[in-house]
Amino acid sequence: MPNKSNQNRLSRRDFVKAGAAAVPAFTIVPSYVLGGRGQVTPNDKVNLAAIGTGGQGCVDLRGFMQIPAVQVISVCDVRKDADYAQFYFRGRAGSEVAKALVEKHYAEEKGTSTYKGCNTYVDFNEMLTKEAGIDAVLVATTDNMHALASIAAMSRGKHVYCEKPLTHDVYEARMMRETARKHNVKTQMGNHAHASEYIRLLVEWIQDGAIGDVTEVQSWTNRPIWPQGIPRPKEEMPVPEGLDWDRWIGPAPFRPYNSAYAPFNWRGWWHFGTGALGDMGCHIMDMPVWALELSHPTSVEASFTPQQPNESGPAGSVVTFDFPARGSKPPVRYTWYDGGLMPPRPKELEPDKRMPGTGSLIIGTKGKIMADEGGTGRIIPETAMRAYKRPPKTIRRVSGIYSEFIEACKGGEPASSNFEVSGPLTEIVLRGNVAIRTGRNVRLEWDGPNMAVTNLPEANKFVRREYRQGWALSD
Repeated sequence: MPNKSNQNRLSRRDFVKAGAAAVPAFTIVPSYVLGGRGQVTPNDKVNLAAIGTGGQGCVDLRGFMQIPAVQVISVCDVRKDADYAQFYFRGRAGSEVAKALVEKHYAEEKGTSTYKGCNTYVDFNEMLTKEAGIDAVLVATTDNMHALASIAAMSRGKHVYCEKPLTHDVYEARMMRETARKHNVKTQMGNHAHASEYIRLLVEWIQDGAIGDVTEVQSWTNRPIWPQGIPRPKEEMPVPEGLDWDRWIGPAPFRPYNSAYAPFNWRGWWHFGTGALGDMGCHIMDMPVWALELSHPTSVEASFTPQQPNESGPAGSVVTFDFPARGSKPPVRYTWYDGGLMPPRPKELEPDKRMPGTGSLIIGTKGKIMADEGGTGRIIPETAMRAYKRPPKTIRRVSGIYSEFIEACKGGEPASSNFEVSGPLTEIVLRGNVAIRTGRNVRLEWDGPNMAVTNLPEANKFVRREYRQGWALSD
């Protein structure tokens, strides 16, 4: 659709010419040339490219560059430079910022004054086509672009590390898992606590029967920390220099630029983000879902503060998931709270101790476990914790979310938050958003294998969205 940003855009032919001029004289050969398609031999470096170099993208790049086996060779973003000073990422971000970050790192590593070896792109398909040396891709875009960028990479045989939530929609999460399986690539979702020692300990305790049979879980977060429940702004602002606004919008319906959306507050807008539940659910719900082996809920129900169901999520919500029995494990009722809403304080918690601002309470027939956002937790009260005889460690330990992914790319064990694991987790989380976005306090009956709401057919438009013309999953 025509918009003011198009007036300053290079033609596709000019863009290709400019990109070709930026390519260095040497060619980086992909590692799979030696190890077979999709394989990186153990002695090779993993050539990494980034799609999305905003605040979290730059955080992830720094993490990956600490691994000697990684070589960042290109970055892609629709914005060259953005100021994140007012947000928790601080500093600046964007493709030019990321390029400078990468080249400074490798110059220091090599002990030289300069390093040139990182190309920049605006179009991720352009990058994936031209940069033949890419082995793996980091995806850290807005939520609404996760699946499109990741599937474009996987369909070309690239391994993918994608930030959470894995996708914008339930349908996309299923497609991510199926695409990874089809192309036999290694994957990882960026829910960092999944790689920690703390979360593995809690999973082992729960599965050991430390608190008996678990029948209820309560999780909560202080998010959103951005505006939600607000109408679409009417003001049309000038598109900032260096921002390709049309590509930033991606598959969502076109709208004029406004700073209410970018660079940060996009999470609260349904067309770009997934609200408080999407932002934090893949972190906080990960441990209970893992420990209890939860899969498809049979129903989901939500209550919420005023919202704009097709625009902006609510300032606060309570979502209840009902999971069926799994073998000898009893049914589980899982309740999610956000916007500062919290479950009642458990009577087992000592008077001098506080509930974490973001965390979970796992309720069993023989006791309770309270955990914080990162998965650090204890049986409550402390006397029960001290009396518990801890079981042997049964879950494989890993060295970190980034290094675990790189080790998988080089032929090691699959990363523990690979898409076979994180895809189903993301489906659970995003089913909660389906219930919220209906705008009605209705219990939704859910057919998990077929990804369908059975008792309110109109809710299924939130399971799989329609993309704007010109956008599609590429596999």
